[in-house]
Amino acid sequence: MVFFPAVLAFAALATATPFRDENFKTSRSTSIPFFGNKSGNFMRNSSESAEFSIQATGGVVTGGAAVSSINNNDGIGAGSDRYVMYRGDGSLEAGWPTKDQWVSFEQMFNNNKVIMSQSCGWNGWGADDSGPEIGAIYNAIQQIALETKVDHRFVLAVIIQESGGCVRVPTTDNGVRNPGLMQSHNGDGTCHSDRTGTIKNPCPDKDITLMVRDGTAGTASGDGLAQTINQATAQFGVTRSRAFYIAARLYNSGSVDPSNDLGKGIATHCYSSDIANRLTGWVLANHGCPLDG
Repeated sequence: MVFFPAVLAFAALATATPFRDENFKTSRSTSIPFFGNKSGNFMRNSSESAEFSIQATGGVVTGGAAVSSINNNDGIGAGSDRYVMYRGDGSLEAGWPTKDQWVSFEQMFNNNKVIMSQSCGWNGWGADDSGPEIGAIYNAIQQIALETKVDHRFVLAVIIQESGGCVRVPTTDNGVRNPGLMQSHNGDGTCHSDRTGTIKNPCPDKDITLMVRDGTAGTASGDGLAQTINQATAQFGVTRSRAFYIAARLYNSGSVDPSNDLGKGIATHCYSSDIANRLTGWVLANHGCPLDG
C-alpha cells in the first residue's frame, strides 16, 4: 500500500490539502475483491428532485447531515476488514453501524489503494490507475466534499462501490446512462467514453474532478449524493448514519421500498449494506451479502 504523508485535520478549510504521491508504491492483491456496481443506478431525474434540492446539479447538503470541514482523522482508525450482513431500515435498532463506528478518511483511502491500483486491470478496462491518478481522486474527493458538504468518506465509499476507483471505468446503461468513477446520472465526466470510444491514459485531473462532482453534486439529468442525503433527511427525518445508508439506496435505485427495508426494491439489493461495510473498514474480505445472488 501507498502511505502518503499525513494530512493534518483542520477545523475549517478554504481548500483541501492536496495528496502527495512521492515514493508511490503499490502492494498487489492475490485475489480480486468485490467492488463495482454492474447493474447500474436508477437515481431520480432532475424533474423529480425539486422538492429536495434547488437544482440537480450543484447540490449541497443542508441540515444536520452536512459536513462543513475536512478532518482526515475523523473516525476510529482503520476499522476491520470484514463483511457484516446488514438488513432492515439502516437504523441503530436494526443493527446498522453508527457514524462513531466509521473509519477515518485517511485510513480508508490508504486501505483502498490496493483496489484503486488494480481495479482497471481486473476488469479489462484499460491501464491500471497510476500514482498521480490516485492522487487526483484524493484531491477531487476533498475539493468536492467541501463544495457539497458531503462527508468525504461517503464519497470514497461510493467510488469504490461503483468502479473500484478505476479512472477508466466504462459507462453502464441499463435504462439510465451511468458514466465515470461514481457511475453518475448521465454525467459528462469520463475517461472511457461510450460516445467516442476514447480511453484516456493518463486520465486528466479535470476529468477526474468532474467525475466526482457529477456523482456528488448531481448532473443536469439527475441526483448526486448531496440530493439523496437531503431527500433522506426530508423524507425520513434522519441526519446521522441512517441518512447515509438511505441516501446510498436512493443513489442506486431512486427510491426506498415501501417496507423501508434497504435490501428490497430494484437495482442492487446489497448496495446499502456494502456501503455500511466500506465505511467501517471492509476492503478485501469476502463479500457476505446473498441478496443479489
